[in-house]
Amino acid sequence: MKDQDQYILRRFKEADGQQEAFQLLVHTYQERMYAIIRKMVIDHDDADDVMQETFVKVWRNLGKFQGDSQLYTWLYRIATNECLRFLEKKKRRFFLPMGDANQELADKIDHSPSLDGDEIQRRLQKALLQLPDKQRLVFNLKYFEDLKYEAIAEITGTSIGGLKASYHLAVKKIEAILQLETI
Repeated sequence: MKDQDQYILRRFKEADGQQEAFQLLVHTYQERMYAIIRKMVIDHDDADDVMQETFVKVWRNLGKFQGDSQLYTWLYRIATNECLRFLEKKKRRFFLPMGDANQELADKIDHSPSLDGDEIQRRLQKALLQLPDKQRLVFNLKYFEDLKYEAIAEITGTSIGGLKASYHLAVKKIEAILQLETI
């Protein structure tokens, strides 16, 4: 575990250090956490909401962190679970079938001035929306975050073999989707 993570955890256990430790944790990880959350929920405001919920859960549970995994994998697990919960809740709340929910997110990709990227990046993001949420999560963690399968396994609670298969299928689906668009 990184020295800074150890400092954060040690300081959080001290009554007078919790605020400082939490601020350091947020400062250290918020950019990486926001990136993965934004790739899953697409919309900036939704990403902010999920990010806030994630850090609320982190605050409530940081004292219980056992150190069995790296701090960032624990944080990612909370963030990814919050993303999946948010997406499921959004689909239920609006009674949206999967296709309608994905179309809504695709429209946000097209019309959001805050989304960076060229046309290729937008096409990739839209192709990713056609994957099941958990498969999209695995792809995002491997492709964009460049995490090792072992770390993704800790985050998602999935076997390494299952992750490799999921990532491979995601890549094949994305390739097929992008090929169809160019025809």
